Amino acid sequence: MINSIDFSTWDELLQRYADDFGRVNYRGWKAEGADVLKAWLATLAEVDLAAVTDADARLALWLNAYNAIAISQVLEVYPIASIRPKVLGIPNWLAFLDFFTRSNSIIGGKKYSLNQIEHAILRPDFAEPRIHFALVCAAVGCPLLRRGAYFPESVRAQLEADASRFIRNPDKVRYDAEKKTLYLSKIFDWYGDDFVKVAGSVAAYAGDYLGPEAAVSNEWAIVFLPYDWNLNQVEN
Repeated sequence: MINSIDFSTWDELLQRYADDFGRVNYRGWKAEGADVLKAWLATLAEVDLAAVTDADARLALWLNAYNAIAISQVLEVYPIASIRPKVLGIPNWLAFLDFFTRSNSIIGGKKYSLNQIEHAILRPDFAEPRIHFALVCAAVGCPLLRRGAYFPESVRAQLEADASRFIRNPDKVRYDAEKKTLYLSKIFDWYGDDFVKVAGSVAAYAGDYLGPEAAVSNEWAIVFLPYDWNLNQVEN
């Protein structure tokens, strides 16, 4: 087992195949770098999780692992148009659920699924709602994929930048002061409790990032925006 984690390979892959708008060149990644990603993920199997005692080091590890596993799973079946595929126009829910529930990625000698990383580790262990602006499941509706890895020494600042970028993106969050309506990504619906715990309400959480000019109130109506499950790919 190893007790140090090298994120440089994952960082280099993101710089090469992701752009500044969170879009991924899956075609190029599959042709040139799929084996490199698979090899890096294999190194996580040997990590001694018990030796990773620093909270920020553990946070960076699980964030990077989640996003890398999601990308790897897309590369396995690419080309696809969405992680929520359709058969004869009907959503294939089994394939969709499998994307999140398959436990075939080994970290520290144990198999994990995306759901296990998010709901059994990241959410309960860190109580850090900003993870929801960092975890990317390869859909356009997700947060923008960061063009670089998370590192222990900067992960909290990176999460703050992610949160600000997400909430200030009108595709994900916007408000209509005249109608007193706040339009929010479904992420605020699915994980509302995580935001309420730190800010009292999802409106207050978003409002803190939108700034005083938004004057968002808990009395405003909230409308959750449709979630775009199309693949976050660079269009060729």
